[in-house]
Amino acid sequence: MKWFFRGSSSTSASVSEAKASGGSITGSSAVDPYAVIRYDRTGYSDAELLGLYEALLLPRMIEDKMLILLRQGKVSKWFSGIGQEAIAVGCTKALLQEEFIFPLHRNLGVFTSRGMDLTRLFAQLQGKSSGYSQGRERSFHFGSREHAIVGMISHLGPQLTLANGAALSLVLDGKPGVSLAFTGDGGTSEGDFHEALNVAAVWQLPVIFVIENNGYGLSTPSDEQFRCKQFIDKGIGYGMESIRIDGNNILEVHRTVKAMAEQMRQHPAPLLLECMTFRMRGHEEASGVKYVPKYLLEQWSLKDPLSNYENFLKGLNVLNDAMIVERREQFLNHIEEALEVVFAETEPAVDASRELEAVYAPAPFPEATDAVWSPKNRRELRLVDAVKEALDQAMDRDPNLVLMGQDIAGYGGVFKATEGLLEKYGPGRVRNTPLCESAIVGAALGLSIAGKRAMMEMQFADFVSCGFNQIVNNLAKIHYRWGQEARVVVRMPTGAGVGAGPFHSQSNEAWFTHVPGLKVVYPAFPAEAKAMLLYALRDNSPYLFMEHKALYRSLSGPVSEEITELPPGKARIVRNGTGATLVAYGMAVHWALNLADEFPDYDLEVVDLRSLLPWDKATVLESVKRTGKVLVLHEDTLTGGYGGEIASTIAEKAFNHLDGPVMRFGALDTPVPFAVTLEQDFLGYSRLKTKLKALMAY
Repeated sequence: MKWFFRGSSSTSASVSEAKASGGSITGSSAVDPYAVIRYDRTGYSDAELLGLYEALLLPRMIEDKMLILLRQGKVSKWFSGIGQEAIAVGCTKALLQEEFIFPLHRNLGVFTSRGMDLTRLFAQLQGKSSGYSQGRERSFHFGSREHAIVGMISHLGPQLTLANGAALSLVLDGKPGVSLAFTGDGGTSEGDFHEALNVAAVWQLPVIFVIENNGYGLSTPSDEQFRCKQFIDKGIGYGMESIRIDGNNILEVHRTVKAMAEQMRQHPAPLLLECMTFRMRGHEEASGVKYVPKYLLEQWSLKDPLSNYENFLKGLNVLNDAMIVERREQFLNHIEEALEVVFAETEPAVDASRELEAVYAPAPFPEATDAVWSPKNRRELRLVDAVKEALDQAMDRDPNLVLMGQDIAGYGGVFKATEGLLEKYGPGRVRNTPLCESAIVGAALGLSIAGKRAMMEMQFADFVSCGFNQIVNNLAKIHYRWGQEARVVVRMPTGAGVGAGPFHSQSNEAWFTHVPGLKVVYPAFPAEAKAMLLYALRDNSPYLFMEHKALYRSLSGPVSEEITELPPGKARIVRNGTGATLVAYGMAVHWALNLADEFPDYDLEVVDLRSLLPWDKATVLESVKRTGKVLVLHEDTLTGGYGGEIASTIAEKAFNHLDGPVMRFGALDTPVPFAVTLEQDFLGYSRLKTKLKALMAY
């Protein structure tokens, strides 16, 4: 066995452990992919050796069966891990059952090694209702809290950052443990790989990042993907320990991961583990392997992890042919029995209401009243202070809540919304982050999976684009996919009118209102900002919480000292009228109120949506039916703005009650300009008045 160490000075303890286990230490040689596998059984009993053999054999036999089913048209798609099983099996068997693993396409051995029921696993692979995703997902795009497994999404890189969140939960609770995440050599080119490694190193998180270096990213060979000679060199740059091993040697993988995990439980720090292996079949079966030189397949077939280990055990007289036949028959019967049950199961029944209910996790719904406006124990607070008070009270009531964001700790955030919270709750729960939005959103989700809650502050809402994939594909879809709660609130300081230019002034709420699974709220008043944030931080679904920067200190209002909560989905009529309905949210609510004051003869009714996803169609439609005219206004650009959704709903549901066309108002279809004069023209309050006059002239 060869151990290869790179990285920080903390490697000395690991080197000692490697020597003690009989391994040889080398600092520069690369693993020879064509060398004969040399096993070292030091420290392993016969029973342990056989246990690892059985753990290798089961996924291989399932793979063989799946390839047969694929040819028979009984399986739609398959990502084969044949030739790589030693990595998934060795890693999983080396960890504690409760330690989270984040696998990818080719890690069937993770699921089988955790003892997952084959009938339910096959139902998942077949898209049946009894699977973990109930037919909503395919293959290994699912997770199971029972087995501490969090499946992938197709984008590959994001799972690494979730592992950081799971590990952070352990650190915060002072519990010894690790998390482990897989990536392929191709996936290391993703930005999430680099963000995840950097955050894990900065925070000294006990995460094992496993690179399955199998030579190809789909059909692209390694020399067309990166120039470094070995991936462990990447670990050096992030200040973490790095090891390169033979990924086809089950004992080397198991011993390495077990020794390092034991060390990391006592001294938390990340590890980059590069496992040399080869993908013996196509990226998925349809793609084939014609692009792979024949000699590579021939040479790597000599390093098959199952046949080599089998021969090794036979040489030790730990295994014989009769035992092999017995185990193969036993596993085959188990596989066939499970498949028989699954094939007999009907396809998922169509039930739209069930599907809609699965999008969001059950929430702690209090009565949707406007108790936030009751006179009890109120005093005047600015909007930013209402947000701060909500965070403070939420942190006080929930010790599992963690705040994260750039400069939110000692500095209090660029808008001072978290000022003073570090001193009160400590650096563990109020955390400055590196500038890597995707990694922090992912870590927030990892915290939720591990049982905590997280609030992440986007320094400016504009920067959310750097975390877009995590939000729309991980946060939003995870409950629908396999029932996992995403208790994450992303706070979004948003909006223009502050002379900040095109990258600090965008109104980007419409980017997310098209994404089922998210809740998007946009309070316009301090009392509601506090109440809605407090509710969001107790809800079990992910939120984008929009806060207009220009209102932070320019707007004050009565706010209760007590904890008051307001769920999303309920609009408020902030001014009654009969002449026309103005539907708005955020800053545009105040524009609408200004219009009502400026044109009292119009007798305008103003509806504050407060929540965009979900939104209160009933209140809006009732108002429009009473007034007969409607203007939908928002600060965002007109084309593609959220007002289009509101207007189309009104046109469809209240057409017979209208005395004029449904009108919309939004900003110019340009980026937000910097100069104040240009910005004011971009927002166009004067055009808004013209639009209102045109509506009232009907």
